[in-house]
Amino acid sequence: MEQIYTLTENLDVFLIRLSFALLLSGLIGFERELKNHSAGFRTHILVGIGSCLMMLLSLYGFEAFIEANDNIRFDPSRIPSYVISGIGFLGAGTIIVNGMTIRGLTTAASIWTVAGLGLVVGAGMYGVALLATALVLLSLVFLNNLEKKYVTHYFKNSYVITAEEFVKISDIMSVFDDQGIVLQRFEVENEPRQRKTIFIHVERKQTVDEAALLEKLSHIDTVVQVTRRK
Repeated sequence: MEQIYTLTENLDVFLIRLSFALLLSGLIGFERELKNHSAGFRTHILVGIGSCLMMLLSLYGFEAFIEANDNIRFDPSRIPSYVISGIGFLGAGTIIVNGMTIRGLTTAASIWTVAGLGLVVGAGMYGVALLATALVLLSLVFLNNLEKKYVTHYFKNSYVITAEEFVKISDIMSVFDDQGIVLQRFEVENEPRQRKTIFIHVERKQTVDEAALLEKLSHIDTVVQVTRRK
């Protein structure tokens, strides 16, 4: 009964911290959801609330038991340390490797960060949690736009392919392989209306038969449009 009383006494603390973790992790998850990533709004919320719950368990779950037994010592950092190491398995599940294409690294990092946010909020460090959330959102939104605006212009030959959702990446890669073209960067983004946008950056100082390349790419049934950026 004493333990139940202690938990009820801290109920307002639990409610505030779990709600705060939901809000902050939901903000990051919403940004991922807008970009059609597999781990989006709900996944980030669950990770944030779950890690916050583990931190609350570590801080308050054994309070009555420790107070009743003077000879027992408990390390409150033990459970959170397992959360940080264990969340890597969930993050690894969002990473997709397809030839030269690697997707999901940013989402995996955001999941790991959200787990940290949950632990911080569970410990009552609200200021640190708000600052970290602001920096994460700034990195995901602002730096992504900055990279698209400036970094992509570094590449000499850059092709943008709009294709159907079920396009085979191997078909597109084979066109470049047949012409001996070395790729420096390859990105795939999901778009509305069951479409994919594929960004291909060709390594500099290469001679490319552009007419033949564009013709072969346009002959792929699932390719809707091919354009070149300079």
